[in-house]
Amino acid sequence: MGYWKSKVLPKIKKVFETKNAIKKAAAAEAAKSFDDSKAEIDKEFEEKKSELEPKVLEIYESAPAEIKTLVKQRTDAGVKKNSAEVTKFLDELAKIEFPGSKVVSELATSYGPGLVPAPVLFLLEKVSTFLPAEETPAAAEPEAAAAVEETSRGADVVVAAAEEGKKEEAAPSAPVEATETTAAPVETTEAPAAPAAPAEAAKPEEAPKA
Repeated sequence: MGYWKSKVLPKIKKVFETKNAIKKAAAAEAAKSFDDSKAEIDKEFEEKKSELEPKVLEIYESAPAEIKTLVKQRTDAGVKKNSAEVTKFLDELAKIEFPGSKVVSELATSYGPGLVPAPVLFLLEKVSTFLPAEETPAAAEPEAAAAVEETSRGADVVVAAAEEGKKEEAAPSAPVEATETTAAPVETTEAPAAPAAPAEAAKPEEAPKA
């Protein structure tokens, strides 16, 4: 048992690591070769686009939810996580002679979609061009925020107008108060009655006693 762990197991592990390294290197080289053919694939895609549309949509509609999500949100992690579904989807595209699908399908079968994500994502991006335009929540949120902001501005304008109206209504009342204060001197016109007091002083002086 000790010999197995110390001698045999490390050798087996090293063999697998070497094979994986070789496989990754081969996959990277194949992906690079695919990149060189993208221009030709693009040209063929544009020429057959109208012919491919109904066929692609049919395949897409029958695909599992994972593939539909991956077509819309294309990530390396998604390709690796859904390897089996991706391989099957690529096979279906190859059947309708989707430009580049045959090569990518062979790469996915030989190395696994996870090792050749770039070619896979390239085809998925092409497939996504056939999907009807959909309004995503991310696009709807800014519109909602703009509407709220616009409503808020409208409310501020209404409040400002109301306050301005109150100021205008309050302004004419000031002269009324001034009129009341000016009426106060009218009460002081009764004061001239005071000169009647000297009448008492006008009494005849008593004659001096003898």
